[in-house]
Amino acid sequence: MVSTDQDRESLQSQKHYLCGSVAAFANIVITFPIHKALFRQQLFGVQTREAVRQLQRDGLRTLYRGILPPLLQKSSTIAIMFGLYEDFSRMLRLHAPQAPVLLTDSIAAVLAGTAEAVLTPFERVQTLLQDPRQHGNFQNTEHIFRVLLQQHGIRELYRGLVPILLRNGPSNVFFFGLRGPMKELLPEAETKAGHLVNDFVCGAILGAGLGVVFYPLNVVKSHAQVQIGGEFQSCRVILANILRERDGKSQQVLA
Repeated sequence: MVSTDQDRESLQSQKHYLCGSVAAFANIVITFPIHKALFRQQLFGVQTREAVRQLQRDGLRTLYRGILPPLLQKSSTIAIMFGLYEDFSRMLRLHAPQAPVLLTDSIAAVLAGTAEAVLTPFERVQTLLQDPRQHGNFQNTEHIFRVLLQQHGIRELYRGLVPILLRNGPSNVFFFGLRGPMKELLPEAETKAGHLVNDFVCGAILGAGLGVVFYPLNVVKSHAQVQIGGEFQSCRVILANILRERDGKSQQVLA
């Protein structure tokens, strides 16, 4: 009986990893052009229309340039996010059964977000591949990895780690903390398709909302990661530089 329960838990855990990975893969393939336009806004402080115009000028040939790193990174990080969250939650409830569920789930979310940051090098490479100023300097993902490692060492691959950590932990806490209550507000699903639709709606709303909340951190991260070599600047210094470049207008950071 114990063995059967353990097998069931193991299969359930594997399901979370697999579903997270497949969902992330589909998400990136479909929304990559949107994320690329968003990156142009973060990097250059332009409006959405201008970012789209830039992509049109670059042409279809470069539209999906840089998709491999986010495919690898997101497929892995979302799998880690869902899988490790469930594993950490179960482990914490097992070893601290008296602790409030909100506390154990929040700790599990932060731990899962921290573990995701191991894959920062993929975000780093993605940023350089999407930067139009680097189109002539790097051929592909493997080329960037080789150049950064040979010329600057492994530490260079983790440039931008701090804003990623500041983003991942809190955003996971909000995502997993609000997912249940939000799903309860939706019409009760009676079929698998209904549950799938509810999960999609919750994920879309939370993803969009958290994307707005943590957008400034993503701007800081993008500006940190387009730099190659040199001093590792703090988030505060990078943000101050961005504001100075954009005439000190904080709303320009959210452009």
